Amino acid sequence: MKAGVVHAREDIRYEEIDKPKAEPGKVVVKVKYTGICGSDIPRVNGDACHYFPNVLGHEFSGVVDEIGEGVTAVKVGDRVAGIPLVPCMKCEDCQKGNYSLCKHYSFIGSREFGSFAEYVSVPEKNVVAFSDEVSFVQGAFFEPATVALHGLERTDYKGGKTVAILGGGTIGMMTMQWAKIFGAKTTVVFDIVDERLDLAKRLGADAGINTKEEGFMEKAKELTGGRGFDYVFETAGNTITMKMAFKLAANKADVCFIGTPTRELSFTVDEWENMNRKEFRLTGSWMSYSAPFPGHEWELTSHYFGTGELKYDDSFVYKIQPLSGIAEAFEWFKTPGTVKGKVLIDSEK
Repeated sequence: MKAGVVHAREDIRYEEIDKPKAEPGKVVVKVKYTGICGSDIPRVNGDACHYFPNVLGHEFSGVVDEIGEGVTAVKVGDRVAGIPLVPCMKCEDCQKGNYSLCKHYSFIGSREFGSFAEYVSVPEKNVVAFSDEVSFVQGAFFEPATVALHGLERTDYKGGKTVAILGGGTIGMMTMQWAKIFGAKTTVVFDIVDERLDLAKRLGADAGINTKEEGFMEKAKELTGGRGFDYVFETAGNTITMKMAFKLAANKADVCFIGTPTRELSFTVDEWENMNRKEFRLTGSWMSYSAPFPGHEWELTSHYFGTGELKYDDSFVYKIQPLSGIAEAFEWFKTPGTVKGKVLIDSEK
């Protein structure tokens, strides 16, 4: 089969390798689309790759091509989305159902060969089936959608409350939609790009606020009668928005950092006192799993994409690039600001 194989830093090649076999308990998926995740970029353009040669890719959709002995969860021909985490199932965290916190995990597309290829082999529990109403492009967005839902559930989320989402990227849009699906009274998306705010409103947000505009904080507070927001979800991993979350939180609010920071972060005494005085709860979120593995995050994503209540928009995708041109796709990320949206790799081209 053909695959995009990483041989060294800044050296990913479109070449032929052995097609994986359907081993006992595993399925071979004929890959349709794979999203380039932010974590893939330093593995190709930096020094984060675990070993060479390696085949990355973990946000994927496809069709079950073969099943190994003992497989019962799916059958040949099923339309599926990939589930990348392979927990050990033995450590204390796994025994408690906290699979994201497993210390002895494997991961499809980094620690073992992934989906930047025509075919990928995964354990049967590492695919979730979806209906004909869900496109294969949507299937490649299951992983970010589940990350958003997991972040929502890291709080004591209840409907009927006000919700602020900081960051209008894919995760932010998904977080906003989950908040609406589960009964938010008001959802407000914050970003610096008007086009993203317009998209948020098309997808169901009650308001969008550009944080570059003067007086945006007062405008935001007016939407809650001056109280602040009951739930604040930071999805950008940006120092500015992480600090902004403290200001937007209402008394006794829940604040969750879903975004992954890339720079050192510190808080002033006044900023930290903000948390003390408001007594809001601050938590983080990591990946997207619950018991029984892989968790209801994946089942609900399949369901709500199928019903149309969890919406996909074409603007989520920057470009669809053939597998044969994967090296060029990673070149785009070397120029900041070039890629605006998800890049999908089409494994059939």
